[in-house]
Amino acid sequence: MQAAAIDSPPVVDFTAIKGRQQAAWSTGNYAVVGTTLQIVGESLCEAVDLHAGQRVLDVAAGNGNATLAAARRGCDVVSTDYVRALLDLGRVRASAEDLDVRFEEADAENLGYPAGSFDAVLSTFGVMFTPDQDKAASELARVCRRGGKIGLANWTPGSLVGEMFKVIGRYVAPPAGVKSPALWGTEQRLHEIFGNRIASLVAARKHFVFRYRTLQHWLDVFRTYYGPVNKTFSALDADRQEALARDLIGLAQRFNSATDGTLAAPSEYLEVVITTR
Repeated sequence: MQAAAIDSPPVVDFTAIKGRQQAAWSTGNYAVVGTTLQIVGESLCEAVDLHAGQRVLDVAAGNGNATLAAARRGCDVVSTDYVRALLDLGRVRASAEDLDVRFEEADAENLGYPAGSFDAVLSTFGVMFTPDQDKAASELARVCRRGGKIGLANWTPGSLVGEMFKVIGRYVAPPAGVKSPALWGTEQRLHEIFGNRIASLVAARKHFVFRYRTLQHWLDVFRTYYGPVNKTFSALDADRQEALARDLIGLAQRFNSATDGTLAAPSEYLEVVITTR
């Protein structure tokens, strides 16, 4: 009798997935949405308790919200992303405020810095989208000095953004074998991926309120400028695009707290400060 075959887990091609993700985030202009999130970077830098002169790395920095917040506090900041156009926009913002920041292309899963190079490592709604979550967490911890701090702002699974990705996932399936980015918004998953690198972890649930003139205005901005939403619409035929638009408008309406015809939709996120071991 032959032994039953044992199914091995599928091999995940993280390199290919990362390439597709990079193309998605390069589509549109994330900075149009990202700039509205500046308050999150300011809050995170206060939670981390940054001090002037500290060495700070902003990972998957986008157009530099946490970067600018750290630089305003007198830190020596390196701002990294794998989308060059977003770094260029961050550079313009820093120049406008006469802030001295280094902007460098870097892969969050393979940061080209020696171990212990930074006193603090930050990421606001950035590193959570890496396909290989364990590798990304390992890199954040590696480049942070022992006793340093990792500060994160991550959308939670039940947030407006978390639910938005569930909606678009019904139209274009996410890559097989890749865990949901919103898991970074749970303490359980953070303990799993950072493991014994954590000396302490402090997390607070907060809300960022998306404010737009109307629900349709919100959809138009995300459809035009927010890469993953833009790419999803472009992959669908006209009928499916209309259905997705209806579903996203319905989602925004569910979160909307405004009663004057505008959109004021709170989206929960987890603000996390990890002290490294």
